[in-house]
Amino acid sequence: MELWRIQTVRQVMAMFGLSFRKEFGQNFLTDPDVLAGIADAASPTADCTVLEIGAGIGTLTRELAARYRRVVALEIDRALIPVLGYTLADCPNVTVVNADVLATDLGALLAADFAAGPVAVCANLPYYITSPILMKLLESELPFSAVTVMVQKEFADRLCAAAGGKEYGAITVSAAYRGTTERLIRVPADRFVPAPKVDSAVVQVRLYGEKKPIVPRDEARFFRVVRSAFGQRRKTLVNALCAGFPELPKDRLTAAVTSVGLPPDVRGERLTVEQFARLSDALTDG
Repeated sequence: MELWRIQTVRQVMAMFGLSFRKEFGQNFLTDPDVLAGIADAASPTADCTVLEIGAGIGTLTRELAARYRRVVALEIDRALIPVLGYTLADCPNVTVVNADVLATDLGALLAADFAAGPVAVCANLPYYITSPILMKLLESELPFSAVTVMVQKEFADRLCAAAGGKEYGAITVSAAYRGTTERLIRVPADRFVPAPKVDSAVVQVRLYGEKKPIVPRDEARFFRVVRSAFGQRRKTLVNALCAGFPELPKDRLTAAVTSVGLPPDVRGERLTVEQFARLSDALTDG
């Protein structure tokens, strides 16, 4: 079933009396090459489970099912569950779950899969909720091997930015702390139905798991430093830290910044993950 064909998408939706729901960010991919590229990138091994977030009508789901041992497909829109029963009828290795990923205990849902082998995440994420979903995946500390997601191009720019650039921010640091990030495919808006107003990009975060190369002594403080640094981007790092750590005097914060080899007037977007970790440790030691 070639669900990537626009006429097929419209026929399937009409068959079930459905229309595209903007509130769920329903923009279905219609480029077979991009679909194949996303599915191929999800995992280097076929003997794995893939968690798909937002199955839609099953377009990407079918590609994943053809490549991997098992697919667990989450879909929030209850009206699409009968559609998925139809489009995935010949995919016995797919389990469809009608659930909101943000309200789902992924550890419990995938417990047997984690025990059986590697688990990867693959998704065409709705633009309006990309950041909360990605942060849930990254912060869960579940042993996902990789997270491969289609996101708005501007979000991809932020996720893959280098230190010092205007796109570089807290989510860049959060992803880089937990894995290596790579932009894989740029996807023009006209490759979807209905077409969104902006282009997309496929990004993959290959997670370090327990082997993070940079480990601060206090992870909670590390992320507090990061959030503070980007909370008021126009301020110097010292002044931003003053707002984020009101319990600490400014001279203490200035001393911590200079103790790790940074100038007192540096801005937060100049710091690498390693420098944030060193600064966090300096504040922890004090």
